[in-house]
Amino acid sequence: MYIVAIAWIYVVFMMAITETSVVAGIMTFLLYGVLPVTIIVYVMGSGRRKRKRYAQEMQRREELQKSQEVAASTERPPEA
Repeated sequence: MYIVAIAWIYVVFMMAITETSVVAGIMTFLLYGVLPVTIIVYVMGSGRRKRKRYAQEMQRREELQKSQEVAASTERPPEA
């Protein structure tokens, strides 16, 4: 995934170097290179973020369940 982003940044950098002015080169690099690459990398990483969030939620549930089991096992029955 990242090799394509790096290659695209390289291509856009070469395009920016050939611009006639410095401002045009910077705008070309930012608008054709950095902005689209950041959007694409963010969108492509959404699955990874979703899996990480799901794993954290499952871990929290397991910890809560274990703490409830410990609390239930340490309770004393009422004395008669």
